[in-house]
Amino acid sequence: MNALRNRVQLIGRLGQDPEVKTLDSGKKLARFTLATNETYRNAEGLKTEETTWHNIVAWNGSAEIAEKFLKKGKEVCIEGRISYRSFTDKNGVQKSSTEIVVTEMMMLGSPKGKSEKDAA
Repeated sequence: MNALRNRVQLIGRLGQDPEVKTLDSGKKLARFTLATNETYRNAEGLKTEETTWHNIVAWNGSAEIAEKFLKKGKEVCIEGRISYRSFTDKNGVQKSSTEIVVTEMMMLGSPKGKSEKDAA
C-alpha cells in the first residue's frame, strides 16, 4: 500500500523548454511547467476547457532525458510525488511552492519526423 501514497500521474504539454542545471554535487536538475486540460460543461451547458499549470522537477537520469528530448509543446506523461517547499525570495519575502517531483516519465505523441497521420 505504501506505493499508493503521495502518487501523482499527469498527462499534459510542456509550457517551456526544460531549464537544466548541474549542481556542485554533480547532480542534474531540470525544471519545467506542464499544462493539463480538463473539459466539462458549465451550469449553462456550454463546453468549457480549464487549464491547470504544474511545476515539474526532475533529477539526475530523468533530468538528462528531459534535457535531450523535451521541448515546449511536447506531450508527456509524468508520474511522481507532490512536494511542498518554502523559501525566501531575493526581496526577503517568504514564498511557498508546490511541485511534482518526477519518478517516471514517458514521451507521448508521434515519433520525431513522422506526422500524426503517418503514426496511425
